[in-house]
Amino acid sequence: MKGKYGQVRPETIDDLIAILGKDGISTKKSDLENYASDEMPFPKPHLAQVIAKPDDTAAVSRLLAYASKHRIPVTPRGAGTGLSGGCVPIYGGILLSLERMNRIIQTNRENFTATVEPAVTLETLHSAVEEQGLYYPIHLGEMTATIGGSVATNAGGTNAVKYGVTRHQALGLEVVLPNGNIITTGGEFVKCSTGYDLTQLIAGSEGTLAVITRIILRLSTKATQKEVLFIPFTNLQDAIDAVPEILRLKIIPYGLEFMERSIIEIVEKYLDEELPYHHHEAFLMVIMEGESTDAITEYFATVESICKQHGAVEAMVPGSERAKRKLLYAREQSYHAIKRFAPMEILDIVVPRSQIAVFVKQVKEIGQEHGIPIIAYGHAGDGNVHLHPVCVNMGTVEWLNKLPQLMRLIYQVGIAMGGSISGEHGIGMDKKNYLDIEISPAKLNLMKQIKKAFDPNNILNPGKIFDL
Repeated sequence: MKGKYGQVRPETIDDLIAILGKDGISTKKSDLENYASDEMPFPKPHLAQVIAKPDDTAAVSRLLAYASKHRIPVTPRGAGTGLSGGCVPIYGGILLSLERMNRIIQTNRENFTATVEPAVTLETLHSAVEEQGLYYPIHLGEMTATIGGSVATNAGGTNAVKYGVTRHQALGLEVVLPNGNIITTGGEFVKCSTGYDLTQLIAGSEGTLAVITRIILRLSTKATQKEVLFIPFTNLQDAIDAVPEILRLKIIPYGLEFMERSIIEIVEKYLDEELPYHHHEAFLMVIMEGESTDAITEYFATVESICKQHGAVEAMVPGSERAKRKLLYAREQSYHAIKRFAPMEILDIVVPRSQIAVFVKQVKEIGQEHGIPIIAYGHAGDGNVHLHPVCVNMGTVEWLNKLPQLMRLIYQVGIAMGGSISGEHGIGMDKKNYLDIEISPAKLNLMKQIKKAFDPNNILNPGKIFDL
């Protein structure tokens, strides 16, 4: 496919400067290198020929119209915090950084919505809407991620049990199609049956169908109290067995996480902090919000009773705000701790909640057969399991050579249990070679036809999710 694309020549740079202005274009080697990879555990950098930084939708439109006319590949990029290579310019061309489109357009208290540009970060949005007594519920391990990137990958996070994932918060979009046309989808309303739902099609499409330039988000109000219940178990199966019963209660928890002893030990070393009950084998962390401490305390008492019926050793509510933040921070730092611990890969398979323990057990057996330890933790409330095959017993080259077969076997196990390859990180370029395990030829062909309808010249983020 690479040979079918137009080349970025000196006159191309001149044309792009005319479109975006001199400060909107860079060909500096240091810039090209900075935008060549994302946060994949083992980066696969690719250099663009030019970095383009439009500052409004009209500029994005002019840029894409030009790129389409000259068949130059364009790779959209937010903060570069993705874990699947989704914003890496594998065919070179133009790296379209949306970093200058970082304005909160408006917050509507009456409609409980916020309208933002794509480079607004999650932490910026959280702060801005909370000043007005409102709340945006998506909380990721990396809060410097942008709203545009989280919509493009349909990011999940720890709050999905109660609030769902990013697409459940995206009410409408303004996007630029690969030919430069600007369209809007959805709006400041919560339901619509007018034609195809393009908002939900574009959400999660990883920048392959259109460039998102504005997002209308659903907001809610924030509860006044937030508490954590930390529950150790003697084994993961007992912990997971308690989850369905917890979720059958009339009150839905804010988050419901599971961890094993191995990740606790790694996080303790990374943070130089000792966590409670760290000598036990498995843990649930129940995060709850409410309007009163008494209501949360009553809920936690019920959850504790359920868990002890399923073999929980103990249950603990942190006794201070600092202790609570310490537990939550420890869970958020899991990825960074493992990354520091050893060379590793990350998989974010989702399986039916009841299958988590069985899935993890089978995955660890596969790892043992290949001589590769696998660390597991994740979102017990929605079945999203984060797996890290780590390189600790062999050379890196041998480990890397074994990884593809190991990952294929793991994906096959998860899909056989009714799961899916990615729960929240997306396919990007890192997982596309495994898509055939889950997606039938007929379904994949339909996806490719949708891509061609949006992008007949295949210029927009080519090589991601699948190859044409």
